[in-house]
Amino acid sequence: MSYLAHHRLFDPFKMILPVELVSLLVVHGGGLVLDLSAGYLLFFDVTRPYGIFFVSYFHCMNSQLFSIGMFSYTMLATSPLFCYPDWPRRFFARFPGFLGAVLPLTSPDPQPSTSCLYSEVSGTSSGRQESPPAVRNSKPRLKHKLRAIFAIVYILEQLFMPYSHFITQGYNNWTNGLYGYSWDMMVHSRTHQHVKITYKDGKTGDVGYLNPGVFTHSRRWKDHGDMLKQYATCLSQLLPSYNISQPEIYFDIWVSINERFQQRIFDPRVDIVKADWSPFRPNPWLMPLLVDLSPWRTKFQEIEGSLDNQTEIVFIADFPGLHLENFVSEDLGNTSIQVLQGRVNVEVVEEKKNHTLEPGDKIQVPPGAYHRVYTVSEEPSCYMYVYVNTTEAALQENFTKLFELQERVRNGTETEPLPPELQPLLAADDEDVDATDPVVKLFLKRQRRMKEVKKRREAGVLERLERFAVKKYYSIRRGFLMTAIALRNLAVGLPPVEQLTREVAFATMKGPLGEGSQDERLKDEDGHTEL
Repeated sequence: MSYLAHHRLFDPFKMILPVELVSLLVVHGGGLVLDLSAGYLLFFDVTRPYGIFFVSYFHCMNSQLFSIGMFSYTMLATSPLFCYPDWPRRFFARFPGFLGAVLPLTSPDPQPSTSCLYSEVSGTSSGRQESPPAVRNSKPRLKHKLRAIFAIVYILEQLFMPYSHFITQGYNNWTNGLYGYSWDMMVHSRTHQHVKITYKDGKTGDVGYLNPGVFTHSRRWKDHGDMLKQYATCLSQLLPSYNISQPEIYFDIWVSINERFQQRIFDPRVDIVKADWSPFRPNPWLMPLLVDLSPWRTKFQEIEGSLDNQTEIVFIADFPGLHLENFVSEDLGNTSIQVLQGRVNVEVVEEKKNHTLEPGDKIQVPPGAYHRVYTVSEEPSCYMYVYVNTTEAALQENFTKLFELQERVRNGTETEPLPPELQPLLAADDEDVDATDPVVKLFLKRQRRMKEVKKRREAGVLERLERFAVKKYYSIRRGFLMTAIALRNLAVGLPPVEQLTREVAFATMKGPLGEGSQDERLKDEDGHTEL
């Protein structure tokens, strides 16, 4: 939520307020006021137009700020439920008469329905035109009573669901409740630092590792025990076709909730395939949230604020008797571990050396090698990784020098002739030149991309509207086609893999690329590995 104020939708507010106040007053304060007042604004006749305007504006912004599927559009479509039943007739009756041929029917007046109940004495206090005499039900029948009972039971169920955690205990994790049935939307944020899936052949004992995204595109299983159990069961059924008999599946998932330290959410020593799980009992292989270390979050913010732009930091908490196996990339040439609480042993695998660290101790770990951090204290340990991406820092320094050189060449202040490998810097931004030096090649590619991003962000309203329409078209198209493929597969079975691959590729075809991010990390650019 703290980054929403930087979105272009809030640019009008940033013309009169700084970003910090936009985040405080508009994003958080405005959202709180709207949540507390929207229901009352929509309920009363006098304030309903204002309520519909503000909630419609709110839902339209949500559709652009968050990836929440059809939720925003569903809420927009259901907003008229707060109006009188005859609002479409009264609305279209305001249009000129020559448009009557293309507009919905506005007459005759609504007729009585046998599904409704009417009072025996019709009142005229509302000033509305009376309907013509007709047979009206004034006493409830059996169907009316059944519908009323169903509506009451449904409302009570919706009120009870957020408080049903004591029944559905198997779905409780660090935060209680069935996924999607709790009143905690956007209250909790999670980040995943480390996810490892280990399989073991039940007959041969061979151990291997799986890509966390194999066989699924969903990421929710990382936070929900019931989904993790389903994923493990699915893997146990698929791996035998890859010559892995009676597979055992172990998950080592590190999660940070609400900007706490990274810690395990599930026990990595438990075979999830054989693990016990019930929707009505607490999950026995769920690791507890280390709330005793929560006061460290203030210290974390102080430490992060004291670092320069090139230094990164990750806070880790672990349980006694467990260890973290980690690999330091060769790009991270300056990586250290510092203990904040507890006692740990750091084992450098290649050197076959152990180092015991107490609170305040610090050790440098070599890049391009594995190491293990064992928690040997009786209480949970808390330590931090401090590292600098030396490759990226050197690349940024080279980019700065190339940019300054390019500016001097263009304004005529550079007197020295450029060597052949730097000649591509003389080309115009829209020219596609073949640079031989990998750093120059990556620099020119980045310059072109930043220019394209700037052009897209400065585009006019019509161009932005066109991009929005194209994006929504491909999104809706994908939904319809994938639904049709799924229904076909359920009805007649799976087609050959080649055919299914072609169908899915056609259904998920995307339009023009969306707006990029200027802050995208350099390591994600093509060509970085060549350095």
